[in-house]
Amino acid sequence: MASGSEFAEKICKLCAEICTACAEECEKHAHMEHCKNCAEACRKCAVECSNMSKM
Repeated sequence: MASGSEFAEKICKLCAEICTACAEECEKHAHMEHCKNCAEACRKCAVECSNMSKM
């Protein structure tokens, strides 16, 4: 991002996609506290990565 890489937007979009997929999987097991926590963290990460891809 700092160096203006031509791949920065793609990497951020991919990160958001991966984090969303992780959150969806962890939400299937939300009855376990660590999976619930992971899903929440992944959702937050997906939002931030998505925001960064629009910079």
